[in-house]
Amino acid sequence: MIALLSRFFLREGMSEESRRGAYGVLCGVAGIILNILLFAGKFFAGLLSNSVAITADAFNNLSDAGSSVVTLAGFRLAGQKPDAEHPYGHGRMEYIAGLVVSGVILLMAFELLKESVGKIITPEETICSPLVVAILIVSILGKCYMASYNFRIGRQIDSAALKATGTDSLSDCVSTGVVLMATLVSHFTGLHIDGYCGVAVAVLICIAGIKAAKETLDPLLGQPPEQEYLDRIERFVADFDQQILGIHDLMVHDYGPGRKVISLHAEVPAEGDILLLHDMIDNAEKALAKELGCSATIHMDPVVTDDPEVDRLREVTQQVLKQLDPELSMHDFRVVTGPTHTNLIFDIVLPFGYWLEEKEVRSRIRQAIAQELGERYFVVIQVDRLMVQR
Repeated sequence: MIALLSRFFLREGMSEESRRGAYGVLCGVAGIILNILLFAGKFFAGLLSNSVAITADAFNNLSDAGSSVVTLAGFRLAGQKPDAEHPYGHGRMEYIAGLVVSGVILLMAFELLKESVGKIITPEETICSPLVVAILIVSILGKCYMASYNFRIGRQIDSAALKATGTDSLSDCVSTGVVLMATLVSHFTGLHIDGYCGVAVAVLICIAGIKAAKETLDPLLGQPPEQEYLDRIERFVADFDQQILGIHDLMVHDYGPGRKVISLHAEVPAEGDILLLHDMIDNAEKALAKELGCSATIHMDPVVTDDPEVDRLREVTQQVLKQLDPELSMHDFRVVTGPTHTNLIFDIVLPFGYWLEEKEVRSRIRQAIAQELGERYFVVIQVDRLMVQR
């Protein structure tokens, strides 16, 4: 079905952004069609069998159709161009759509739980027939297919909304399997476990809803980028030109899939030609933006590389930091010499969740520098923190 529909939604020569939106619309339309068919089949089976678990599972599929409508709308809104009120685009609408889907999942879990508890209190006879069993088996196969294509395309275009929909479909496979088991057990043993299985299904759906909500809420709140992505940026910029001596203050802002904004500082030789260095940094920005499909800004930090005294003081400071803690690193090292004292100015980088407070770190570094170089040397320290835990 997906292969057939893709002929209508995908065309040769489409941009990456348009192709991504087309995939989202495709999955949304397929989800609406399949879930309505599954709802009709299971609702009919629920009426035949007098099973609250089957009927509740049918309405779960109807809510999934509504979720597909939300996903479809989310992709359409996310694909809109930036405007005056939203200069970074509308990409986060896709995350919001995924969050709405998660809310619908949790709501259906609550309703199913309520119905199932009522069935436990006042159990009713359920009827099993080959038609009911066949409908449930077809439903399980249909949901497995939906989970498969949502996960596959979700990973392909890195879509939190489609991954959430895939998680929902997978939980539906399990829940319908439990309903089928309850129907068969009740038929062959006479045990009224319909309500208990409904509770189990509700719990499974609730767990899936919470997981899907976390996956869509984290990027909205501002989760850290993956370490592999940061390493890729650092390697690309560091290898771009030999005049780039170091990289620091790397920041990644996520405004939705395909809408990342990257900024970083690159150290360059202070004695170099400022115009040539600026041109090189401009080229690095353009190359990075093309490589990762993002917006990139690189700030140029000049560092002195041809002064033996500055080199000596930098080496001493690095050794002090290494002795205090090998995890500490520094950048933007500068020396300002005066008639009475010399300032060593630099930034240090604290690992994620470092065990000491910034004030204590500064104090220890100042004491160590004073012991190593003498009281004439003062340190001025700016503390940075890593975005992710290495």
